[in-house]
Amino acid sequence: MTALQDVEALPSLAARGTTERVVTLRSSSWELDVVPGTGAALAAGRIRTPDGVWRDLLRPTRRTSLGEAEKCSSFPMVPWSNRIRDGLLAFAGRTWQLQRNGADGTAIHGASRNHAWDVVERLDDRLVLELDTAELVGINFPWKFRARITYALTGNRLTVGTSLRNIDCEPFPAGFGHHPYLQRSLTPVGSPTPSTLGNPLLEVPLRQGYTLVDAMAHGPAGDIPARADFRDGRPLGARFVDDVLTGWDPGAPIRVAYEDAGVDVDVHADPIYSHLVVYAPRRRSYFALEPVTNVNGGFALHARGVPGTGVFVLEPGEERSGAFTMTART
Repeated sequence: MTALQDVEALPSLAARGTTERVVTLRSSSWELDVVPGTGAALAAGRIRTPDGVWRDLLRPTRRTSLGEAEKCSSFPMVPWSNRIRDGLLAFAGRTWQLQRNGADGTAIHGASRNHAWDVVERLDDRLVLELDTAELVGINFPWKFRARITYALTGNRLTVGTSLRNIDCEPFPAGFGHHPYLQRSLTPVGSPTPSTLGNPLLEVPLRQGYTLVDAMAHGPAGDIPARADFRDGRPLGARFVDDVLTGWDPGAPIRVAYEDAGVDVDVHADPIYSHLVVYAPRRRSYFALEPVTNVNGGFALHARGVPGTGVFVLEPGEERSGAFTMTART
């Protein structure tokens, strides 16, 4: 049986009249807190460093924010990642108006984070969650789908798997991703935020980027903006970054080096994750590396026939899946 933390119970966001707790998964080098009732989000991700100390790798979630996926450590984005301009979803000659739930007037980060996910498998080091929208009301997507998220710990490795199935009677465009917030400094669990921000070394082996307008692409990929070019490895720095990259070097991981703690974190992703969002806000103790299938605004580009968007079309009964890993090396 999986240990359940004694934290405040969370109201079900799907109005099922039940509550969900934070489920903690453990391995020799990882502890992962999962919140099934908050869009299958993560509340914390801790690693054990060579000195035997547990440190926050993912941005820890405040107790008061456990019911808000976007304020958590990480959350899935299904059945698309990032933004849809003005909430207008175009496909096969038709257009649907989605709820504009982003502060910028977009439909943002998929349609699953405001709903409770069901636990379908639970072990000490593995948790499988499912969201079936066939009978749900209020899903911000025109078609019915079933999604699964798998969190698994093996030694020093976290694996996050996602699958998406079309359970509707017609095809639809889709994508998915995850939104992990990583700490700039590996401080011991429970420590206050450092007064000076950490500056980890970041190496990102992606060869192309996009010109973004209002955080969304308006054409195919081209050169990487200088602010987001980490191909040769350099400190994250204080510059604001919010970019979408593509063109992975086959087999090459993303590397985050926390030199002060003697820890490297490698991120590998299956080929379906053809894009990566790099987000580094100014004067914050965290940054984000988001493995995603589709570019921001990908549905509109796909409808225009722009290649390389990462958007895929699911036929009725068809399923797509993929996984990425985060491995802490010392």
